[in-house]
Amino acid sequence: MSGHYNQDYTKEEVEVILQKIKDCVNDNCYIISQNENRKENIQLINEYRLSTKKQKDILLGIEVIDFCHSLSNTNNGFEHEILYVFCPQRTLFNAFGEEEFVDIYTKFNIIEYGDKKRVITISFHKRKRPISYLFR
Repeated sequence: MSGHYNQDYTKEEVEVILQKIKDCVNDNCYIISQNENRKENIQLINEYRLSTKKQKDILLGIEVIDFCHSLSNTNNGFEHEILYVFCPQRTLFNAFGEEEFVDIYTKFNIIEYGDKKRVITISFHKRKRPISYLFR
């Protein structure tokens, strides 16, 4: 695992992080990035015909044991931001109605300003590389 990945978390700390994410999702203060740089996110959503409700259900179903690591944002001017990676495993149905067990790589940026929070789901796609779970 790369040296810039951080797994120095307790379950309690990850519970707090995950609750912030879920609070934002429940309050509709989140997005799943679907821009030119996030074609894999769009591909997952289209391949499995994931409605907005299903996308939200997947995010709300993430558990502490799905946590992998955090890392610093590498984009210029945003190095102070911490990104959190979870990789839930879900049974999804493809466009042909075939059931598939999918590892969904998710990476979140929690933006806090004052007492307000929002979450940007940077990654929401099939896992491409081996991943290390902290609590499994």
